[in-house]
Amino acid sequence: MNFSAPFIRRPVATTLLALSIALAGMIAFRFLPVASLPLVDLSAIQVSAALPGASPENMASSVATPLEKQFSHIAGITSMSSKSSLGVTSIRLTFDMSRDVDGAARDVEAAINAARSYLPSNLPANPTYRKIDSARAPVLVLNLASKTASSGVLYDSASSIIQQKISRVSGVGQVTILGGSLPAVRVDLNPQQLSHYGLGFQDVAGVISAQNANRPKGQISDEDTIADVTANDQISKARDYAPLVIASRNNSVAKLSDIATITDSVENVRSVAYVNGKESVSLLVYCSPGANVISTVDEIKRQLPSIRASIPSNQQLLVTGDLTTTIRASVRDVEVALVLSIGLVIFVVFLFLRNARPH
Repeated sequence: MNFSAPFIRRPVATTLLALSIALAGMIAFRFLPVASLPLVDLSAIQVSAALPGASPENMASSVATPLEKQFSHIAGITSMSSKSSLGVTSIRLTFDMSRDVDGAARDVEAAINAARSYLPSNLPANPTYRKIDSARAPVLVLNLASKTASSGVLYDSASSIIQQKISRVSGVGQVTILGGSLPAVRVDLNPQQLSHYGLGFQDVAGVISAQNANRPKGQISDEDTIADVTANDQISKARDYAPLVIASRNNSVAKLSDIATITDSVENVRSVAYVNGKESVSLLVYCSPGANVISTVDEIKRQLPSIRASIPSNQQLLVTGDLTTTIRASVRDVEVALVLSIGLVIFVVFLFLRNARPH
């Protein structure tokens, strides 16, 4: 029996079947994941930790070593490597391919929590981890610049406003900020003045920490009323640090301004980004695994006007990189190839049947 005979004898049913298949294909095409590279779920995890101002040697001994000791108890690790630089440590863990990466991530998180008591007490935040994706590349690069605002102010706007709004967009996996850091007060101690007053670095650090704490103050109560005593002891400007009394020696008072130079600055003065020769802050936007890159970037661009309205008017937010340019071109080529293939099939069928409506 000829396979094509039933389709030729029933042209109406054949037409309806072809239309239904074409309609199902067009609907399915819209739900296909779009990315620059195929998603490969590797059994690898990267852990990062930051301690501003610490030397590479200190990062390796006080941060990387305690973490590595805890990670060594995790089953299924095939290799572990670490890299320490100024203020930053990065540890890469590779697991056996049979090991589920989600289960490995839970073990890594538990190991980080177990190592917290061995890490420096002044570590600003817990170490973070993420699964390594071979297709992981920023799909959108945004740049925040200003002619009048400092890099610390730009970083504050990027982290507290722009990063939060973009992270809520469906399909966004992570938003990373490069260049600059949060505003901070820098205290540059004078060793000669410290020696004159018989003080050490830890003495000054202890006084600054004690004077800049936000602790509960207590309550005032009587028989009928209880009132909470609320006050914020934290100070954030250089002028507020200057009059702090560090010590009293030989009937003289040593203030912080007497033994140090105090300036309003940023947490990390060695982190900077330049765009077109101007100091700025860059935001790298990554898609979550399996998300449609094109629709995610389009949604971010639709929200850019409202994001720009949320930041100060002297700051400019621009799109400086868009990975979807090449992806859109590739999708367009696929669509053209599909249309050409459909037309070619119809032409070949018509050429052999020689009739637009065979009976």
